[in-house]
Amino acid sequence: MYPIKKKLLIQQKKLKHLSARVFNAKSLILSQTTPYEVIEEYKYCKIRYYASPNKKYQEPLVFVAPLAINMAIYDLYPYRSLVKHFQHSGFDVYLLEWTKFNYQDRFLNFLSFIDDALPHCINTICQHAQSKDISLHGWSMAGVFVTLYTALHQPEHVKNLIVLGSPIDSYASGRIGQLFKKINTLISRNHALQKNLYNGQIPKYFIHTSGRINALGFKILDPKGWFESQKQFLMNLANTQTVYEHATMGDFLNHMLDYPGGINQDMVLNVWLQNPLKNGVIQLSDKAVHLKDISCSLLVGAGSSDQIVTAEAAQPLCELTSSQDVTFTLIPGGHLGLMSSQKSANIFWPKLTTWLEQRSTLLKTDN
Repeated sequence: MYPIKKKLLIQQKKLKHLSARVFNAKSLILSQTTPYEVIEEYKYCKIRYYASPNKKYQEPLVFVAPLAINMAIYDLYPYRSLVKHFQHSGFDVYLLEWTKFNYQDRFLNFLSFIDDALPHCINTICQHAQSKDISLHGWSMAGVFVTLYTALHQPEHVKNLIVLGSPIDSYASGRIGQLFKKINTLISRNHALQKNLYNGQIPKYFIHTSGRINALGFKILDPKGWFESQKQFLMNLANTQTVYEHATMGDFLNHMLDYPGGINQDMVLNVWLQNPLKNGVIQLSDKAVHLKDISCSLLVGAGSSDQIVTAEAAQPLCELTSSQDVTFTLIPGGHLGLMSSQKSANIFWPKLTTWLEQRSTLLKTDN
């Protein structure tokens, strides 16, 4: 083929891909193709069940999703799916999916999840899986959820706990952490403001944030990552897989869910601004949750290039529990990439699989 004709064909292909991405993006989305069964709906939660085609281990793996995040991140591509990977590694997989919230849900807070939804759903999962114990996985805000749930309910069901990209020492999280530290210092100088902010005096509808705001905020918190993804897309317009993946990830990032006001009260005004988890205890209404009450096997992970929750912010959990079996690992990628990147799939997923296999009960075979 003549060089000029080849260049022309490449340019035509790029224009075709760009046109599809801009005007027909839905046709390019690859996420959530793995079949599952909804085994129960409870209040604002659904339990998805992904049965293993070759189950080897007694304890199921339970993924708890962060709020605001749609479920695509757990089943992003047919060829790179977190739920499918563990299905085919011999684990039954369950995923807790949060329903879409609105202003009527503004009073939901941490306790609504860690002392109501999670206990109920995990009891249901244990009955369905016919297993007393589970392995529990939480990323980002969900990592805080599963940590606090386990601290409140250990040693009830959690045999293995996986916490990825979750702020334990929030002030150690780079520029974002230092910003929250400075803001807290300023707030503490005004006792009236401090009382109103930290004692829940602000009406919840004022601090309830919509999915659109959350989607924008996610990009603002990691502008470099967002810019690099756009750059790579434009530089690889001729690559069909790149176009499909960019559309799939774009759909995920642009369709986030609301944060209830009570959640922002606990996550932003408590965890991030006051940084109580650094000392191993957090006060939630009338309950004091102590991280030292966690005694199960624990794996803590952080994205090697995460600008939202740095390794320095995540790692302190390793020192705050009573667990005698603690592992810390760096995961390739940023806050989103540690869950979904090709490098994470190639390097971290096998490492996590081995970690779980070594701490799970192998089922007896008939042979």
